[in-house]
Amino acid sequence: MSDVVFDVSGNVATITIDRPDRRNAINPDVVTGIAEGLATAEENRDVHAVVLTGSGDKAFCAGGDLGGMGSEGAVQQHFIRAEVGELFSQMRKTRLPIVARVNGHALAGGFGLMLACDLVVATDDAEIGMPEVNLGLWPFMITAVVARDLPRKVALDLMLTGRRLPASEGERWGFINRVVPRSELDAAVDALTADLASKSPLIVKLGKNSFYNVEDSGFQESLDYLAGMLTVTLGSEDTAEGVSAFFQKRPPEWKGR
Repeated sequence: MSDVVFDVSGNVATITIDRPDRRNAINPDVVTGIAEGLATAEENRDVHAVVLTGSGDKAFCAGGDLGGMGSEGAVQQHFIRAEVGELFSQMRKTRLPIVARVNGHALAGGFGLMLACDLVVATDDAEIGMPEVNLGLWPFMITAVVARDLPRKVALDLMLTGRRLPASEGERWGFINRVVPRSELDAAVDALTADLASKSPLIVKLGKNSFYNVEDSGFQESLDYLAGMLTVTLGSEDTAEGVSAFFQKRPPEWKGR
């Protein structure tokens, strides 16, 4: 994991793409490092939230490392690219809420990586977008997350034109949650993750999983599934504790069960 740094502080794990000289571009080691970091955080029951970011102050992630392409055969390259999709799936399935700390540009595959996170906090000078078409490429792998987070016309506009947006426009369209001055980025991320970490880890897990599980389901199928999840939740000790704490006007003591 030499291209990725993993750290835990309190209830929050931070995964940092550490390639500032390459604007934190994605290569196979980065994909593997993020996946391993998530797995390690998942196994640590004291971790309740994850921050994904890039090192330095220029880029969150500038996309795929074009300079590193072509060293493997065509078949092996295909499977390496498929691992990006597996990472996106892992990010959806983990019990942990993932916050993208967008400390700079998030472009191409980096834009997709940002969207694969559950929540996004960005600096007001960050640029975002999918410029692949300008290089004779197309953002195929990230389309799966882009199509779920952006309005269809906005997504296709960005894909077809390759234009970059300021982070504030991403906030206006609803796929960036908070845009702050660079000097306030860490404080904003810390406040958000502290809030997330204060919730019941069981309820966060059930809620996050159900949110993504119904996104491709039919209306009635979704209602049937969600009714079952509500029954499971109402039978948990954490729900009973949360309700008791509310009426007793005290902080809840979560058990995670």
